[in-house]
Amino acid sequence: MKSIKIEKFGGPEVLKIQHIDIGKPAPKEVTIKNNSIGLNFIDIYHRTGLYPIPLPSGIGLEACGVIEEVGSEVSLFKVGDRVTHASMPIGAYSEKQIMPEDKLVSVPDGISDEVASCITLKGITAEYLLHRAYPLKKGDKVLYHAAAGALGQILCPWANALGAEVVGTVGSKAKEKIAKKNGCHHVINYSENDFVKEVEKIFGKNSIDVVYDGVGTKTFKGSIETLKIRGMMVAFGNASGYVDTLDIKKDINAKGLFFTRPSIAHYTVKREELVESAKKVFDAILTKKFTVEISKKYALKDAAQAHKDLEARLLTGPAVIIP
Repeated sequence: MKSIKIEKFGGPEVLKIQHIDIGKPAPKEVTIKNNSIGLNFIDIYHRTGLYPIPLPSGIGLEACGVIEEVGSEVSLFKVGDRVTHASMPIGAYSEKQIMPEDKLVSVPDGISDEVASCITLKGITAEYLLHRAYPLKKGDKVLYHAAAGALGQILCPWANALGAEVVGTVGSKAKEKIAKKNGCHHVINYSENDFVKEVEKIFGKNSIDVVYDGVGTKTFKGSIETLKIRGMMVAFGNASGYVDTLDIKKDINAKGLFFTRPSIAHYTVKREELVESAKKVFDAILTKKFTVEISKKYALKDAAQAHKDLEARLLTGPAVIIP
């Protein structure tokens, strides 16, 4: 069986295909034949060591497939069930994978393997950001960075459907139309304009209710500037680098801001949270609150190229790896 492994942290070149025997599932585990694998920025963080993992290791957290074998104590699923997952243990870049049953969710009819494999992590992320990290209300003014990206394709139209007014930032002319299509009411090209000044032109100073910032160092300080008094800063990613210093007096206390640095793990602690969140995501797709358009498909052997494209911001929506 083919699987991508890394033996050291580094660039895309450390991703190597190996032939392995995964063995048999433990009593509460299942073996899944992966039909489609999600490509996510957290995979890059694991590969580079920004989020350290024990080595050698597999890579990838998200995939959709069919259960081929179940452990002796499995009660939630059976052979032939179609399931998806977006959590540890790491190792989704693989033809087959063993997973604990409590980390899996069933995929409903009407949602393809490819969509499920690229929507579980990003969809649950969008769900907890919009509904729990900061429960979005009708009329809220939202600033979302990287609005033409894979998560932006989900979060921006969903925020729109909830009644928010969405400002999205992008890094190129080509991505402006994509962000508009993704449900942004206002689009700012930060490669040509100061997004703080552009937000002020639209709404005035200190006007944004919530910033959802997955970019990190390049946008963090400016994002703080746009927020209203008692606004919420939701820093959930580090695409441009990890924000490792926070001046409480200057950044937070000056406007009485709220700040959170959440991850999907914090919002899926219990299985009930995972299942309910995934259900909201699948329901939102089936009721067309947002649509999922896969921007590119890669073969397993081309995982390194997939990482290069993702890091270079060449992708304008979710991408998948087909094992």
